[in-house]
Amino acid sequence: MSKPKVFEKPIGVKDYLPSAVAKLRQIERDVLACMGGWGYEQIITPTIEYYDTVGVASSTSDQKLFKLLNNRGTTLVLRSDMTAPIARVVSSLLKEQPFPLRLSYHANIFRSIEEEAGREAEFFQTGVELVGDASAEADAEVVALAIASLKAAGVERFKIAIGHMGFLNGLFGQTLSGREDAQEQLKACLLGRDYVGYRDQLRKLSLAEPVQRELESILRLRGGQEICDQALELTTDETAQASIRHLCEIWDVLKAYGVCEHVLIDLTMIGDFSYYTGMTFEGYAADLGFPVVSGGRYDNLLGQFGRPTPATGFAIKTTRILELLGDQDDTAASAPRVLIGYDTDGRAEALAEAQRLRGEGQSVVTERMSAEEAGKVSEGAFSYKGNTFTERAFYIAGIERTGGSRA
Repeated sequence: MSKPKVFEKPIGVKDYLPSAVAKLRQIERDVLACMGGWGYEQIITPTIEYYDTVGVASSTSDQKLFKLLNNRGTTLVLRSDMTAPIARVVSSLLKEQPFPLRLSYHANIFRSIEEEAGREAEFFQTGVELVGDASAEADAEVVALAIASLKAAGVERFKIAIGHMGFLNGLFGQTLSGREDAQEQLKACLLGRDYVGYRDQLRKLSLAEPVQRELESILRLRGGQEICDQALELTTDETAQASIRHLCEIWDVLKAYGVCEHVLIDLTMIGDFSYYTGMTFEGYAADLGFPVVSGGRYDNLLGQFGRPTPATGFAIKTTRILELLGDQDDTAASAPRVLIGYDTDGRAEALAEAQRLRGEGQSVVTERMSAEEAGKVSEGAFSYKGNTFTERAFYIAGIERTGGSRA
């Protein structure tokens, strides 16, 4: 293997230049402020965790984990999601806190990827966890908050698709009893949105015609509240029916929030983590093929850390939203900057004025320059040495002093 060149980076990671960082931080601030308005408090957890605890509980496959050894030979992992680390904290440092707990976060996440996959090995997420509430009200709250958070991030056109793990588990358990491999193959097709492959798998199973029609019909179960009624007629399995009734309750709460225009029921929806146990959802923005938000209920995860309790939440793919908003004007994300020019005689006044303006929250750049250089700086918004400024002030002998005011 050849030695990497000094400017090369590992596959799947990237550098963020100032304009992108300004946008990323603005998205982060706006989304966290939205979450704070709903009563969620921010938490920070370590970048590295023990493999035997958080690594195993994360449900990320071993092939996608970044592993390393500490100086004692213990296996550590870079966090591959935030749900498992927060479950650890809820079960330890917050074990005396009463439920429900509402926690938010913004963090970088690491997942090993195949070189040809075209995905990121490091990316940013902003999300919430609502811990200790098993109700449909809690599930509806996180869906409604996800919608509010996307709007706060600047995403205007999107759709949230919600489903329920219990429906597919109940339906497949009833129709494909004892055929676990076949169930997993069908779920894998649905997870990958491979509906052609799903139909092909059904044909290979040589099912009775009524059963095959029943399992094919779920591909059409996408829409509004009427989908719940259709699904209740499709199966008599108690687990599946209870799941549909739970979705109906969620829909009723979402109607009260006034957000149903952004939501559709999709009973082929299946979460991409094995710890999901109930309602799951994904949000897609117009003109972007990947989901920008995903989440769901995971009632069994905290039990692995010794504090069994239901929980639900979601994560916004912050870097995908950055891609979505990336064609907007860079100057809109950058704070206006003031240029203060000075010479030796005016240095003290200039630097004092810069400090005063910075204390007011303004962005100020100071530059030693000659009167001739100062005379070339134009009025209004201007560029100086490749940087854009909106205002200026001079403290230079040989030209009229501004006396601290900006010309």
